[in-house]
Amino acid sequence: MMASATAEAMDVVDTAWLRTDNAVNQMVILGVWMLRPRISHAVLCQRLSDKLLKYKRFRQRVVQGTLSSDWEIDPGFDIHRHVVVEKLKRRRGQTDRQALQERASELASAPFDHAHPLWQFHLVEHCDGGSALLCRVHHCIGDGVALSTVMMSITDDGPTPPEHPRGTASPSTDWLSLASLQTVAEWGAKSLAQLQHPGQLLSDAAGLLKKGQQAVSDAAALALMPDDSPTRLKGRSAGLKRVAWCEPLALDRVKAVGYALGCSVNDVLVACVAGAIGRYLQDQGDDPTGKDIRAMVPVNLRPLDQPPWELGNRFGLAPLLMPIGIDNPVERVYEVRRRMAELKDNYQPLLAYGVLALAGLLIKPGQDALMGLFQAKTTAIVTNVRGPDTPLRLCGAEVYEVVFWVPTAGDIGLGVSIMSYAGAVQFGLRTDEALCAEPQAVIDQFVAEFDKLTLLTLMLPWEGRQGKGKSSQA
Repeated sequence: MMASATAEAMDVVDTAWLRTDNAVNQMVILGVWMLRPRISHAVLCQRLSDKLLKYKRFRQRVVQGTLSSDWEIDPGFDIHRHVVVEKLKRRRGQTDRQALQERASELASAPFDHAHPLWQFHLVEHCDGGSALLCRVHHCIGDGVALSTVMMSITDDGPTPPEHPRGTASPSTDWLSLASLQTVAEWGAKSLAQLQHPGQLLSDAAGLLKKGQQAVSDAAALALMPDDSPTRLKGRSAGLKRVAWCEPLALDRVKAVGYALGCSVNDVLVACVAGAIGRYLQDQGDDPTGKDIRAMVPVNLRPLDQPPWELGNRFGLAPLLMPIGIDNPVERVYEVRRRMAELKDNYQPLLAYGVLALAGLLIKPGQDALMGLFQAKTTAIVTNVRGPDTPLRLCGAEVYEVVFWVPTAGDIGLGVSIMSYAGAVQFGLRTDEALCAEPQAVIDQFVAEFDKLTLLTLMLPWEGRQGKGKSSQA
């Protein structure tokens, strides 16, 4: 398939995510919106035609070449190809939610048809007393920040999409070079001005040297990451995916525990994830004592002046060692807090973004070899998305529950998604069947670990709690 004369070059980082698809892992971001009362297929198609299609990426297909890829308008675009009606196939004794979970698992494994735009919505008109909307979008279209904004814009009270939105920001090669030129220009102008103030110039030079040393140190740490701990969650992926999610957990409870312990909401939630994985391994007969597993945590790198609706991928990855081998929940959350603090002031996310940009410039075998070096040392992807504080409405129905699943690359078999929405937080887990056939067995431990942490926090003497009186916002 050759690109048309009006084709747009794809960003090199987006190209890297496009080509990360393989036989066992599709780069498909998958989400579920639970709606009540039910909505119809015709009404949903009209809403998406009015709002979603204003973002031209959702009308464009991908033309893939050996070294680069392009976006072009799909001449045969049909909204009904991308918005389809589903009817749940319930086995004997299954609830709607169990059947929905099985269907979501199937869709997590299914590739897109690259002859058309890489997205699809599956509407289950009758599900759990309302409707369920399964949303699939390829990662090359955008990251979580951009797609969250797009999804907000299709809701009843969501922001109006811009009349002529750009599909994406400038290609990352241009973005990086322009940013570099701007930085050099600003530094040059500042240096000329400071020649009149030698003392200030020396101080700034010392600060620049310190940042340079930090960057070199972080680059070395990223390149020389030791192998991950061997567990049953690390190995060769088979390709069949399984997804699960838990019941909503009140966000106020999480904030209260974080406040009492002087930790952020994110510290508490990640510590519960680590505890749940450790407990699952223990239940499977493994001993996680003293072990860590490496998780890659997405970090938003969007410039402050770049509108979030500009699609594309603008995030780096920070490697976090999750202390699955610490059994005490309070000790574990403090260790997570310490490790998260160490990640805040380093350059590893930006360096990882640079690796992705480089991968997008290589032919696919070269990209696979480069990214494989990092994937081999990683067990999980852990991402946290903050949604709106009040419930959304879609086509007159309340969106009473929102869950999503992050895709995993290479042989990474564990994707953990944390979603806060309308005063509650939910965990979603996506696994490869060969590495964890029953993700619900892990998910069920998340809330149990939080309950243990809450109980121990209540038992601590107030004077002994760390961070008394400090804010615990994420």
